[in-house]
Amino acid sequence: MDYDHDADCGCQEYNELSRRQFLGTAAGLSAAAFFPDWLPKIVLAKNFASNRDIIVSVFMRGGADGLSLVAPFADANYYASRSTIAIPRPDSTSANKGINLDDFFMFPQAMAGLVPAYQATDLLVVHASGQLNVSRSHFDAQRYMEVGKPVDPSLVSGWLGRHLASIPPLKPSAPIRALGVANGLQKTLVPPTITTDLYDTKTLPIPNPASYSIGGAASSQAARMNFLKTDYATADEPVRSAALDATNTVDLLKAVNFTGYAPANNAAYPTSSFGRALRSVAVLIKADVGIEAAQVDIGGWDTHSAQDPLGGSMFRTMQDFSTALGAFYADVIAMGYNVTVVAFSEFGRNVRENGSAGTDHGRASALFAMGKGIAGGRVLTKNWPGLARENLEAGQDLKVTVDYRDVLSEIVQNRLGNPNLAFVFPTWTPTMLGVTR
Repeated sequence: MDYDHDADCGCQEYNELSRRQFLGTAAGLSAAAFFPDWLPKIVLAKNFASNRDIIVSVFMRGGADGLSLVAPFADANYYASRSTIAIPRPDSTSANKGINLDDFFMFPQAMAGLVPAYQATDLLVVHASGQLNVSRSHFDAQRYMEVGKPVDPSLVSGWLGRHLASIPPLKPSAPIRALGVANGLQKTLVPPTITTDLYDTKTLPIPNPASYSIGGAASSQAARMNFLKTDYATADEPVRSAALDATNTVDLLKAVNFTGYAPANNAAYPTSSFGRALRSVAVLIKADVGIEAAQVDIGGWDTHSAQDPLGGSMFRTMQDFSTALGAFYADVIAMGYNVTVVAFSEFGRNVRENGSAGTDHGRASALFAMGKGIAGGRVLTKNWPGLARENLEAGQDLKVTVDYRDVLSEIVQNRLGNPNLAFVFPTWTPTMLGVTR
């Protein structure tokens, strides 16, 4: 299962973002030095809880259609709005019939990879979720979610970067605490300015951890690595530590056996970029190298035309998503590792299909949380708004009834052991929904 999700579909804005790979540039990283005065100060503990979770954040880039991912088959307006792209009911005779979750919502067959986690009550779906700020721009909506606060150009660090900066490392000697599996650091992981009040996040973008190294000829790589270590050993801080962390990370990853790794429970990761990324994260978690957070992206959700969740573009993307996460569940979470996975998109899609058998940019979608510390085996809604036209936002979209920061705040506090929620999600007062056990 190795294909380019983004080649299937996408509006002009999404395709432009795909070409830029949704990445934070070097300029974006230097901008992290700007630390807004209003950002709350924190009181840092000098010890850590060894049983706190590692977090894997998955961004479903492109505006994922939550009404296909987790379809409300018991809402009659679902079928009235989608004459050609609806998922058949679980009690139908269709070979493509949905998988009943709770007599109201269902998974399509493409999401079958997540059924074991759901049945084990380790997977929670939070439906009609998203961000309360109204934006139908991929660029804006993704940025707002990644920094954890909408419409504020002064905030350039990411919510996960601030989490890492405000909590002691799980393994103080580790040269790397977090990685973005990408060619450049995703905004979610961009750290705030590291001061005496904050911890070094030690975060790097690493597109392929199995082959991470410095550029140039392989024959002279060892000599160049030794030169860099010697040259930077006497450099001023923070350049010295940053350079040595980078070179030590190269050495660390070279010692990890990525090639010979055998997943537990016969888990089979797809060979797609998303599957390979999750497999690499699993290897690093089990190798106990000190990783506390990872950001992995999966694109292809901008389904303006020929969406086809039963066998086309949407089907392929959902199948890759569920199969890879299902393998990660069997390989890592089911084996007892303290890991929480969260997966969400910048917005959902219109309730009604368009004239091209696709869906246009909408509002609410579905968020996924997975782990042994997650109160799963259910689809959580907060007053399901319904799909009748009079109940839709602007007469066309599923309303957002759960802000994604409520879910993430509870996970940050209860599973990641970080009480500094006002720092991680500035100006937001979360409502705890019982997401964690």
